[in-house]
Amino acid sequence: MRDVFVIGTGLIPFGKYPDKTLAEIGWPAVKEAIVESGVPPKSIEAVYCGTALGGMLAGQRVMKSLGITGMSIINIENACSSSSSALAEAWTSVASGRHDVVVVIGVEKLTKFGGGTLPLEREDWEVNQGMVMPALYAMRARRYMHDYGLTARQLGEVSVKAHEHGALNPNAQIRKRVTIDEVMASRPVADPFTLWHCCPTGDGAAALVIASADVARKQKAQPVRVAASEVTSGIYTNGYRDMTWAELTARGAKHAYEMAGVGPKDIDVAEIHDAFTIAELMYYEAFGFCERGGAYGLLSSGATSLGGDIVVNPSGGLLSRGHPVGATGAAQAVEIVRQLEGRAGKHQVEGAKVGLAHATGGGIAGLDHGACSIHVFAR
Repeated sequence: MRDVFVIGTGLIPFGKYPDKTLAEIGWPAVKEAIVESGVPPKSIEAVYCGTALGGMLAGQRVMKSLGITGMSIINIENACSSSSSALAEAWTSVASGRHDVVVVIGVEKLTKFGGGTLPLEREDWEVNQGMVMPALYAMRARRYMHDYGLTARQLGEVSVKAHEHGALNPNAQIRKRVTIDEVMASRPVADPFTLWHCCPTGDGAAALVIASADVARKQKAQPVRVAASEVTSGIYTNGYRDMTWAELTARGAKHAYEMAGVGPKDIDVAEIHDAFTIAELMYYEAFGFCERGGAYGLLSSGATSLGGDIVVNPSGGLLSRGHPVGATGAAQAVEIVRQLEGRAGKHQVEGAKVGLAHATGGGIAGLDHGACSIHVFAR
């Protein structure tokens, strides 16, 4: 398998674009990534497009808007892991030698649903009984609070950190700092969550150009390498499962660390799937950043804030940057690449050399999650 590098990135500010089509949301990010890469459009051999709810032939619709067509275009749906799964497939195509230059797209338009929780598949028996993602994570939070003594106010500090970071990010959907009192006083969603414990829905797009070593070194002096690419699915359990342990993420992290030849202490910056405040704390533990039950201690120490030893979600994460489902994984990868290149602006993690991006996807009865994709990047 060959080394694979990122040579171009593109991202639009996440937000609400009700008057734009999916293609109109997606093509500016793709154009930015291609221009940044310096490769001629005719050299693009394949496109992998991730979208969860964007409809048929999303990649073709986006690329047609740019007038770049004819190559292999593969559309991938894997819930919130859609575009990071697209990145994994793109990585495989370049690493195997099948392609030399590939574009990855993540794009989503959630404003078409008019608000509310995301629609889930009614054939799932838990969904058919009324399960929605805020309720699922709220149950996880309640169990974690019971087992480890975490308070709702302490849980709200995750949101305070996220919005402190997001206020520095011009591409974040919510660029507003919040106090812990504001978090606690916002309207209830699912106990113990209030509104500020939950990520916003919206629209967005992100893109990357990845290439073989020969191409990458012609385009950039020090391109960022994709050191690990891992996609794992949940294991079905008919009965009790530990809701405070992110088994799928822990399993995927082990594989990704082994592939990259790194461990938790080597990670300088991470973008992890904080769709709800409890998720960030659970994933601290799953990635080995701290022991089980020690997540709040890590958060309160400042280690995961800008200036800390392992900065988590400097972009503001899903809680502040936003979560247009299919675009999230690619956006996380764009953020990590730009961090390692030293061009993240006011939310730059100084001296970052190794970064991690993580997206989990979907709630299905009996599974921790349906999918989990993890990528490790190295400068």
